[in-house]
Amino acid sequence: MTLRSACGRPTAAAVAALLAALALSACGAKKDTTTTAGAVKHVDLVLDYLPNADHAPIYAAQAMGAFKAANLDVRLRTPSDPASPLKLVAAGKADLAISYEPEVLLARDKGLHVASIGALVQKPLTSIISLGGKVKTPADLKGKKVGTAGIPYQSAYLKTIAKGAGVAPGSVHEINVGFNLIQSMLTKKVDATLGAFWNVEGVQLRREHKKPTIIHVEDAGVPTYQELVFVANNDRLQDKGVGDVMRRFLQAVARGAKAVKADPNAGVDPLVKANPDLDRALQLDQVKATLPAFFPSDSRFPWGYQNADEWKAYGQWMLDNGLVGALPTPTSLTNEFLPGRGI
Repeated sequence: MTLRSACGRPTAAAVAALLAALALSACGAKKDTTTTAGAVKHVDLVLDYLPNADHAPIYAAQAMGAFKAANLDVRLRTPSDPASPLKLVAAGKADLAISYEPEVLLARDKGLHVASIGALVQKPLTSIISLGGKVKTPADLKGKKVGTAGIPYQSAYLKTIAKGAGVAPGSVHEINVGFNLIQSMLTKKVDATLGAFWNVEGVQLRREHKKPTIIHVEDAGVPTYQELVFVANNDRLQDKGVGDVMRRFLQAVARGAKAVKADPNAGVDPLVKANPDLDRALQLDQVKATLPAFFPSDSRFPWGYQNADEWKAYGQWMLDNGLVGALPTPTSLTNEFLPGRGI
């Protein structure tokens, strides 16, 4: 599905070309003014997973009327297949998708015409989690059984972390447990897992008094990256009107993020309404834990900012580990459409 007017007509053509990865400071950033004249624009956003704490700013924006104020009708879709969001965007069957920085770089390496236009979660959420003090430091990985979801870059994380701790990667026994990361620990199939999120599973384990030990991957030698990003078709970003819609969308989500920061319930209430199976108290704790990761650590940068140098360093790490065939090109991301950016 493409960006279109409320009456179904395609939007008109040409906005500024996708900018190369920019590491702009906030100095001289313009004050945003959102243009909302004209027909309401429909935007299909495919989530990366079921509604959860990571999506709080989006649901807050929707509930508080930020999308409506931006003259946008945003449809939130849950993917039937976790691998489908980027493919849908590349094929023009969705306007935006939430995905992961590593997945964006892998997709571009395969030739998909996608680009990240803003970060939803600024920091890695992936972590090493263990129970019973079995893995307190990366050095404790030696001889341990570690469950992963079978994703290639998770295996590379494990090897990088082991090497950095002076542990022979071959002495760490990786076991593909799929998405049963926590259950595999509780049943003692593995000693630790790499792949669960510190703000989701980590918070849940603490609430259940399991006393988890959590090691953030970026603290253990993996180059930092942005866990969740908004992804668009970078060919369509060159069409007139599309960039304006993207800018208005990101401005609205930025408003949602600020609302959640001021009161986490602003994101939790609509989340629970969207997914009644969620435990409200758990979601509140998870959103509170995630709050710092919704914003850049450097306050000079706007919400959603993407650090091009960090993307380059992570891309180099992927290349060094044989995950991609070439260093990612600068057009993997753009900050052009963020609040306070652009011409």
